[in-house]
Amino acid sequence: MKTIVLASQKGGSGKTTLAAHLAVMAERAGDGPSILIDTDPQASLAAWWNCRAAEAPAFAITSLEELSGKLEALAQAKFRYAFIDTPPAITEAIRTVVALADFVLIPTRPSPHDLRAVGSTVELVAGFVRPFAFALTQAKANSRLTPQAMGALSEHGVVASSIIHDRVDFASSMVDGRTVMEIDPRGRATSEIEELWRFCKKRMNEKTKKR
Repeated sequence: MKTIVLASQKGGSGKTTLAAHLAVMAERAGDGPSILIDTDPQASLAAWWNCRAAEAPAFAITSLEELSGKLEALAQAKFRYAFIDTPPAITEAIRTVVALADFVLIPTRPSPHDLRAVGSTVELVAGFVRPFAFALTQAKANSRLTPQAMGALSEHGVVASSIIHDRVDFASSMVDGRTVMEIDPRGRATSEIEELWRFCKKRMNEKTKKR
């Protein structure tokens, strides 16, 4: 089982939204079963899942102390991907989770404040020698900030080619346990998530081969 951690020091970067969407996309792409884990005290991911009508992806309740053992049990239960949401701060909780990651995705909005905040997250992930990549989120269409942000982030690491734009469907879907794929299967937002999932799988496979 591969463990994908969504981490960012900056609140509002889209960690919860991406965790939910990527887990559902993994299922839709035939890469499941996938499972969600929420380590953020705000429990936004758990609240989204509790509103969800569909059975997949699954959700696992665990404490940080039990997380390592829980992941081993989930792997034995034949889950293929675990997506873990984290708090918006560099804490011991995030260190515990990142230490167990196979891949860390760092959502970042194309804003000066968000770009300044990535350094501590990158330092944390690099300290555990974990493969990671950035995903630009809540980007405005035709904004000059987006390519500028991609250029700035590329100095720290790999940036996903799929840009997640600021779309109403993303906010709407998180209200009632759905995703943009279920709201508009052929929409641009769905294409963005599909492309991002392909990118994450490719990066994980590349890192696995190098190991």
